[in-house]
Amino acid sequence: MPLFKRNPFGHILFLKKWLIRIFGLISHGRYRRFNNLHIEGSEILRDLPDNNVLFISNHQTYFADVAAMFHVFNAALKGRVDNIKNIGYIWNPKLNIYFVAAGETMRAGLLPKIFAYAGSVSIDRTWRSKGENVNRQVKMSDVSNIGKALNDGWVITFPQGTTTPFKPIRRGTAHIIKKHKPIVIPIVIDGFRRSFDKKGLVIKKRNVLQSMVIKPPLEIDYENEEIADIVTKIEYAIEQHPSFLKVISVDEYAKQEEELNKKRDFWS
Repeated sequence: MPLFKRNPFGHILFLKKWLIRIFGLISHGRYRRFNNLHIEGSEILRDLPDNNVLFISNHQTYFADVAAMFHVFNAALKGRVDNIKNIGYIWNPKLNIYFVAAGETMRAGLLPKIFAYAGSVSIDRTWRSKGENVNRQVKMSDVSNIGKALNDGWVITFPQGTTTPFKPIRRGTAHIIKKHKPIVIPIVIDGFRRSFDKKGLVIKKRNVLQSMVIKPPLEIDYENEEIADIVTKIEYAIEQHPSFLKVISVDEYAKQEEELNKKRDFWS
């Protein structure tokens, strides 16, 4: 690889590789030592093409979710099965992994700007800006950049556009799917909200069982399905449809917590 080869966004791949290596080494313990990341379905990743793959996921922190996915994706491509042991996989990472993020988040300080260089496709949210609700037009350059990222590689997006659970799916994701016809891989995560602060930079609690379930590709009729139908499929796939909300008894909750605590005791 030429030393100053760039990706479609002008980022120098040599520099991007080193950023991923460094942040991979720093963050690895957050999913292996302080807390435990339980992974299911990583074998699906090895059968995917090199580009035009869209990962859709629920969202719990600004950065820890994406960092975990970078670990899991690269580990799986290096032959790991549902684990991120032996961090050697990060030495030669997949460089065409991107994640969609709010531009104001990625511009808020030096560290987010560095994260952005590692793979962000930054967009201006049409419904939220600087903590205020807004209503503005979609920037066509944002749509174009997501398409550019899909043409080059894999793209991670959080279609709710927020870390608050059970918020509506943004229709823009369905439009992207209709337009670019990517392979759509749902991912469901849990435990990140309990173990990290909202930004996903500070470990808030230890011994938390984090989980990441990678599901088979969604079956989508790109030509005939309506936007609303695709939105509903996304809601169910990432387990954010209102039907997943349920009220349980105190006894059932206590039983579930006891079972989870047994799983969390991963040092024994």
